[in-house]
Amino acid sequence: MIESGFVDTHLHLESLPEPGQALREARLAGVSDFIAMGVDGETSRQALATASAGEGVWAAVGHHPLNQQAPDLGLLRELAANPRTVAIGEVGLDHVDEHRGPHDEQAKWFRASCRLALELGLPVSVHTRGCEQQVYELLRDHAGITGVMHYWTLDRRWAELFLELGLYISFAGILTRASRADLQQVAASVPGDRILLETDAPWGTPRGRSGSMQPAWLLDTAVVLAGLRGLEVAELARLERANAEALFPKLKAAKPAVAH
Repeated sequence: MIESGFVDTHLHLESLPEPGQALREARLAGVSDFIAMGVDGETSRQALATASAGEGVWAAVGHHPLNQQAPDLGLLRELAANPRTVAIGEVGLDHVDEHRGPHDEQAKWFRASCRLALELGLPVSVHTRGCEQQVYELLRDHAGITGVMHYWTLDRRWAELFLELGLYISFAGILTRASRADLQQVAASVPGDRILLETDAPWGTPRGRSGSMQPAWLLDTAVVLAGLRGLEVAELARLERANAEALFPKLKAAKPAVAH
């Protein structure tokens, strides 16, 4: 029995074919809470609707950097004020795909998201690809902001820089891949009180799995991370949940024991 279930700090429930079944299987595996991301107004509404049903699901509302439509900031502010909303996300910058929106527009909306997060006292869930320096500088310029670097794939130097800003580092299924020994070294070195886990379901399938990523497979990543840090899986569950509750305080309301 895991006394404190893991928290999947980043997934996209609306993109899963059977979200209800996926959540049930995840709870049986040892995951007790889930933060459903929004990438635009509609998916943010959907995330909050699911979260409002309770059962350990929480919402993040945001505007993904590859979304070429201008965000409805009034709607996002309204959704973010809901008690079941725990973060602004998924937000950030993405300069890998040159055909998916001007970089200056991405930066404009990321700044707006950071201002909203500071206004409401919420953390940000940050997406970054190919533009780490810009993301770092933008976050640094918003003094007092808190948040998590989602789906970490970068080296130790970047981890240290974002940690210095007070952010958390979230590891996903890519950590399980034998080809990512470099990432495993980073995961072994990040301070224990800054580690989070996620699936980014339905993307990011771990080693040895096929098909769409499932929330239950967070345990695949957890087993690898626990081994890298010399911990029992139950110890890592307690640690990761404590970190999630520190960053997302609303999660403290429920701490169900879950079977494993």
